Amino acid sequence: MSESQPHPPRDGAHIRTAARAIIVHDDKLLAVRIRTEQSEFLVLPGGGQNHGETLHQTVIREVLEELGLNVKVKHAAYIREYVGKNHAMHRIHGHFHQVEVVFHCECADFSPIGAGKELDRRQVGFVWLPLDKLSDFPLSPPGLAEVIRSTRESGTARYLGDVH
Repeated sequence: MSESQPHPPRDGAHIRTAARAIIVHDDKLLAVRIRTEQSEFLVLPGGGQNHGETLHQTVIREVLEELGLNVKVKHAAYIREYVGKNHAMHRIHGHFHQVEVVFHCECADFSPIGAGKELDRRQVGFVWLPLDKLSDFPLSPPGLAEVIRSTRESGTARYLGDVH
């Protein structure tokens, strides 16, 4: 195999890369509502990276698709992995492995919010969450309010590891 070609995974599995946005307005965080057969939970807007797309392009596209908002990417806040076999949903996500880069983003105009044209399959809306109460909501990763605060101040990204 030539050096210019990537090595295929040995077991046929792959690692998905994704980009997500931290969008804060009036001390509230914007989250996407997801509903499954079992429950409802919240995620940061964003999703999977397409081949040939930078992570900045990914987060801009995903926020536009899901929420109808145009964002400006500022800087990385954190990197996290999710190795499904290591978490509570291992029966469903046992073969899923994702690496997410999460960016602080700004939005100048929130008037089109909710006008996304390509919602995620289980997306049922969005919600603004008070930053000082994030731990009261089904949003991951744990301690997100502190991560947001510290990375906004320092401008330095953090690696959180394999967290759900």
